Amino acid sequence: MFKSVVLPIALLGASAGALADEGQWQPHQLPQLKSELKRIGITIPAERLADLSKHPMSAIVATPGCSASFVSPDGLVVTNHHCGYGAIQRNSTPEHNYIANGFLAKTRAEELPGGPNTVVYVTEKVENVTDRVLKGLAPGLSGKERHEQVEARIKALIAECESDKAYRCSVPAFNRGGEYYRIKQLLIRDVRLVYAPANSVGDFGGDIDNYEFPRHVGDFSFLRAYVGKDGRPADPSPDNVPYKSKSFLVVSAEGLKAGDPILLAGYPGRTSRYKLPAEIRFARDVDYPAKVASITADLSVIAAATMGNPDYTVRYASVAKSLNNVLKKTRGLLDGFARKDIAAIKDAQDAEFRTWYKAHGTGPKNLLADLDAVIAADMATTQQETAWAEATHSDLLKSARTLYRLALEHQKPDAQREAGFQDRDVSFIKARLTRLEQSFVPSVDQARWQAALVRYGKIDPKARPHGLDALLPAQNALAPLYKGTELGDTAKRLAWIGKDADAFRKSNDPFIQLAVRLHDVGLALEDRRKDVDGNLERVVPLYMDAVVAWKKSQGKPVYPDANGTLRVTYGTVAPYSPRDGIVKGPFTTVEGILEKQTGKAPFDAPNSLLQAIRDKRYGQFRDPALGTVPVNFLSSADTTGGNSGSAVMNKRGELIGLNFDSTYESITKDWYFDPVITRAIHVDIRYMLWVMKEVDHADNLLKEMTIKYPKS
Repeated sequence: MFKSVVLPIALLGASAGALADEGQWQPHQLPQLKSELKRIGITIPAERLADLSKHPMSAIVATPGCSASFVSPDGLVVTNHHCGYGAIQRNSTPEHNYIANGFLAKTRAEELPGGPNTVVYVTEKVENVTDRVLKGLAPGLSGKERHEQVEARIKALIAECESDKAYRCSVPAFNRGGEYYRIKQLLIRDVRLVYAPANSVGDFGGDIDNYEFPRHVGDFSFLRAYVGKDGRPADPSPDNVPYKSKSFLVVSAEGLKAGDPILLAGYPGRTSRYKLPAEIRFARDVDYPAKVASITADLSVIAAATMGNPDYTVRYASVAKSLNNVLKKTRGLLDGFARKDIAAIKDAQDAEFRTWYKAHGTGPKNLLADLDAVIAADMATTQQETAWAEATHSDLLKSARTLYRLALEHQKPDAQREAGFQDRDVSFIKARLTRLEQSFVPSVDQARWQAALVRYGKIDPKARPHGLDALLPAQNALAPLYKGTELGDTAKRLAWIGKDADAFRKSNDPFIQLAVRLHDVGLALEDRRKDVDGNLERVVPLYMDAVVAWKKSQGKPVYPDANGTLRVTYGTVAPYSPRDGIVKGPFTTVEGILEKQTGKAPFDAPNSLLQAIRDKRYGQFRDPALGTVPVNFLSSADTTGGNSGSAVMNKRGELIGLNFDSTYESITKDWYFDPVITRAIHVDIRYMLWVMKEVDHADNLLKEMTIKYPKS
């Protein structure tokens, strides 16, 4: 375990800094870290943190792509503003623009439906099923055959787990296929929007401040989970009642100071810390530059196609926000790769590992040669998948392809259908197809696709899927496709669910016809991916076993890459030095909002908030050391995408903030963890509570939560 080291005060002027604490730990691993937790001052027993049925872990939940937590016994959920953005946008119109103006339900009856894509996952059980997935696989299988055998076993494990339809189960791979855990989650599908501050609070600074520090953003929102009167998940209904969570987090407004310990629990998305130097160079030199160019062009098209139309702007607000976030992160990764030659660092580590393996490795002698070969095949296939994504960059075409694939898969027994197209997936497909009505305009979709086809035409033909070019429409032929289709109508789009494949083949709808023509090429690319993945799943776990043994021999941390599952990390409130002569953090205050305020987006805080600052109406949220209300703060916790909305807790497991971002210098931590500069950014709970009280008067929610205020 990398130790947090307190540097001499002389090195940082008046501030003390700490090295970041590496590790995104599975809860069951925490008892192994007792000494580390004790070292930084965490008082919750490690055994309790490992138990998902006990507080505080039983209060930690997930929403699609984000993390969240229960903060009342009546299903009240707190997460980031940008995590609730889809629900905010869904309910917004030019006349009632909750994005711009915010929303507050003063009563339960006023809470708004989050929509079919707004759900809450409550993890109840995690069990190791590695033997049931891998044991007894037939030798000599091709990559595709091996992958399909593993997938069949995973589907059987999921079906067994989902005998109770209240649950959604998954069997993700850990250590790149070396271990598998079955995760059982209660799926709550009636989730309503309760409160969100104005966008000028929830996204103050916008894309300019994204991944930057100092920050002054109130990135928070509240949802509520509802269930049937029997306490079980139910479809949205006015008869439903608030979910009674097993536990909820107590909110602490008592405050923090530099050096205080924090715990952070959530669902980090993906990290790549065990990837090879060749994979880093591929990302740095090929994959990420292509992604930056594509997203930049796509955003320009969206901006031009929605300009001057408020309804179009609202419809594509969430799309643009998500694309901008990915764009800035990808640019940050490229900047990080340029600032520090991570590939060269990995070269040295890889050479050291290979030397160690020759002397001490117990795996196959040809392991490293096989590894290099499967990695090369993976990168080549990724390029073809990138080309396919550009060629088919239309939401309407994606819908048509999904519908046709669903019809084809429906011809098979459910257990043999492709994952994502089984009976368990139909409700999610319906939700995606329904959601389109809030984020789709035919003319915008057409403009985006036409520009993507131009980009596709510039891709090296060797990197395009075989046979695809001849099937694609000419750029000047797109308008008739959009004019002749009925898929833009939600009811008619949904009516295709349940129709047989022959109905698709006989259809005159131009998008349905194109989906049918593209299917074989898409399936061939999918089969190639299965073959590559099967070979990766055979070779990489052997490599990871050796890496784990090598790292343990050095006393270094051993934890799986993040994969969207529940993890716990820890650290301390800490400043950092991004470059010589500059120290940042660890706290920002409301006075910084006045300094940044311009009156124009994205620095256009509400007048009521600005006046409260000028009047110094800080009340019990005033920090005694700062003399004002803290807004955001830094910690050394190990986070990544998906940790947005994660509960940041004090040493007793009380909620003291929400994770929402990382510093720009930290972005490359997904590939290489640099303890000196890695910092996560959190919104301080005191700012949240202050905005709720002084600006938005959300007194009903303040009363509902259990809040520990500082002693007077």
